[in-house]
Amino acid sequence: MPPINFGSYQTKIYNAGALGRLPAVTTNPALLEQHARKVLSPRAYSYVATGAGERATMDANRLAFRQWKIPKSYEAGSFTPLFFSNIGQMDNQSISVNLFGQVYKTPLIVGPVGVQGLFHSDKETGVAEVCAELEVPYTLSTASSSSIEEVAAANKSGHRWFQLYWVHDKDIILSLLKRAEENGFTVLVVSLDTWTLGWRPTDLDQGYFPFYRGIGNEVGFTDPVFRAKYERTGGKIEEDIIGAANAWVAELNEKPHTWEEVDFLRKHWKGPIVLKGIQHVDDARRALETGCEGLVVSNHGGRQVDGAIASLDALPEIVDAVGDKMTVMVDSGIRTGADIMKALCLGAKAVLVGRPVIYGLAIGGKRGAKSVIEGLLADLWQGMGLAGMETVADCSRDCLRRIKYPGDLKSML
Repeated sequence: MPPINFGSYQTKIYNAGALGRLPAVTTNPALLEQHARKVLSPRAYSYVATGAGERATMDANRLAFRQWKIPKSYEAGSFTPLFFSNIGQMDNQSISVNLFGQVYKTPLIVGPVGVQGLFHSDKETGVAEVCAELEVPYTLSTASSSSIEEVAAANKSGHRWFQLYWVHDKDIILSLLKRAEENGFTVLVVSLDTWTLGWRPTDLDQGYFPFYRGIGNEVGFTDPVFRAKYERTGGKIEEDIIGAANAWVAELNEKPHTWEEVDFLRKHWKGPIVLKGIQHVDDARRALETGCEGLVVSNHGGRQVDGAIASLDALPEIVDAVGDKMTVMVDSGIRTGADIMKALCLGAKAVLVGRPVIYGLAIGGKRGAKSVIEGLLADLWQGMGLAGMETVADCSRDCLRRIKYPGDLKSML
């Protein structure tokens, strides 16, 4: 079977345009957030778009991508651009990747984003459904407004990953892991950086935390072990949503975990374990020592620590340290197909994308989310083809130059 031509999405848009039909969701990444803001309530927009402090980490994430450039080079003694050196082979172009022994058709994974019911009634189940259609892995957040079982049913034969916010009650952890495995989730993504919330002024100024309003607790509220524990206190979840929400959040927010506690997860999860939130090379080496198969270089999209290092800036050193022994992925700040290509060139095996997909969900429901994912894949496909990259294996650091333009910095201020 020939590789999928993701560039056909561009052709589909132009053909529709000839009939007077324009895209329902903008293809311009610079406008996507603005359009989402127009349809979201102030609280919903602030929750998805907010960063810690003055959003310095969010700005750093974008600036890091902008400083890596794709140079136009020429072969020695020839005026044929290297960009076009493989042009005769592009019929075999492919962006497939192998992660943990599983072949995926793209290096894009929809990352875990909580409380998707806050942004559209299609919520997690809708996004999971279109991910299955596109054969893109969907990562379910523990802070979901849909249950594990509902998302699995919507995703059907798709690829499912489960992101764990590390509750301290081991019986609840075991129940969550059991439910995820029984419902076809194959990769466990463990967030390390969110044992307590970062300082997020836009949410604080509105006094808004969706979990205390009953949004984003569905994984916990549908868990039989948590329900039994809460009911032993004399409460009934459906009769006291606020009390139950406080009890569930208390399970998530208490104190940091230790490296030694990873052993517990390793013993009770059969598939690959990915540690998400690594930013330092020493932590990457320690992650390798735990026996986990992968890690995500991540600063949580700039939502936790103001002034943190950009994920892309941390990526190359971490790849050099453990990339030959672990599957290194990256998130935070990815907005375009070119961003994905740059991350791949710097050694990431795959990327996790969050906010753009949620902006698409807000604008057009599950079909809006699908349009954003299709656009990212088409952009990546077109960009790799124009750069003469036939496969992901052709993405290397030699394909990039780091050049700091004053205009890049100015655009972020």
